[in-house]
Amino acid sequence: METTDAIAAFSALAQDTRLAVFRLLVQAGPDGMLAGEISAALDVRPNTLSANLAILLNAGLVQNTREGRMVRYIADLEGLRGLLRFIMQDCCGGRPELCQPVIDAVACDC
Repeated sequence: METTDAIAAFSALAQDTRLAVFRLLVQAGPDGMLAGEISAALDVRPNTLSANLAILLNAGLVQNTREGRMVRYIADLEGLRGLLRFIMQDCCGGRPELCQPVIDAVACDC
């Protein structure tokens, strides 16, 4: 992951609604949720949600698929793994072997 990608991802998560949406989608797992379900679960107006989902999508943290007139959103766990690897790549004073168990744990194939 490049620095600019990490900045975009952190910026996307640095807002309460977007962070709540992302966490909800992570909890939803591989089935994700329809936009209307997210809106109802978080009590967020659809137009507000749409703008926030677009930011998460552009940051590489969610994916979407169209189902007729509805859109399903899914947490992009590979994007999350990339962000976590980026933030931890230089940990432990340049001795990555010390951090490898933590990196392996957060980079799991969930």
